[in-house]
Amino acid sequence: MPELRKDPIVGRWVIISTERAQRPSDFKHEKDEKKGGFCPFCNGNEHITPPEVLAYRQGGAPNKAGWSLRVVPNKFPALMIEGALNKKGDGVYDMMNGIGAHEVIVESPDHSLNLANLPEQQFEDVFWAFRDRILDLKKDKRFRYILVFKNHGLRAGASLEHSHCQLIALPILPKTVIEELNGSQEYYSYKERCLYCDIISQEIEDQKRVVLENEEFIALCPFAPRFPFEVWVMPKNHAAHFEDSTKHEIHNLSQIMQRTLRKLEKALGDPPYNFMLHTSPLSMANPEVFHWHIEITPRLTRMAGFERGSGFYINPTAPEVSAQFLREVDA
Repeated sequence: MPELRKDPIVGRWVIISTERAQRPSDFKHEKDEKKGGFCPFCNGNEHITPPEVLAYRQGGAPNKAGWSLRVVPNKFPALMIEGALNKKGDGVYDMMNGIGAHEVIVESPDHSLNLANLPEQQFEDVFWAFRDRILDLKKDKRFRYILVFKNHGLRAGASLEHSHCQLIALPILPKTVIEELNGSQEYYSYKERCLYCDIISQEIEDQKRVVLENEEFIALCPFAPRFPFEVWVMPKNHAAHFEDSTKHEIHNLSQIMQRTLRKLEKALGDPPYNFMLHTSPLSMANPEVFHWHIEITPRLTRMAGFERGSGFYINPTAPEVSAQFLREVDA
């Protein structure tokens, strides 16, 4: 019997379609063809990209070879860093200049490595780069939110093979973030507790949807997942802002994230996926309300007319099944 489940944060309904139940082996996806050829992110091609805004290196000059991680402005940015917002209206329509920052985090000079298979320290450095760039960009009072995300694979939106993440600083709050903030605020107003903290507490006690745990973080399949094998990674202790993470927390986050990505890679045959860092707005009046987290969404199914017309998602795999299978994968 199919089951309707309601996401307790944003109130979104999901159909867990047991009639279409699928195991990992049922999800077939075409492997991306390796194109080869010139890559602007490879070691030695630093002159092709815009000048770096951050780099981790053992030595050598900026914008030269010898780096282990590099952050550069996107050559084709969604938003531009220069200028004023210049907000205006035209009747019922609101608009402003497309001001923001759009950066690329090149995770390694090695074209052949993907994020899940980086050496442990290089993997951890990726999250240090997220933190360093957020702390720098939040000084710009034009920005209200910074979104960090990764597209892995062509179906997930990756336009270049060389593994990288992206960061976009926005002068407005994204709709998804507003929905999460509103749901969290409503719960906090009623119970004076963080909704995410209560979810974590219940999931730890229940264990059915837990994939991994360590001292400070938990990886779980959410109760009402939009996609098969969707996984959320969250700090066990309440924290509103990712960029406030300590050295120990970044280390533990990196360990659980890398193991989770390796489990997904092994279980599903290196699927296309996105992950998104959901952190608090840069100016947050009540940090007790929101709880930062990372959402990993493998792209194993396609949205069609029903999903787009209704706002519902149809997921053929229950999160309890996904979590159990991922727990059993050695990674």
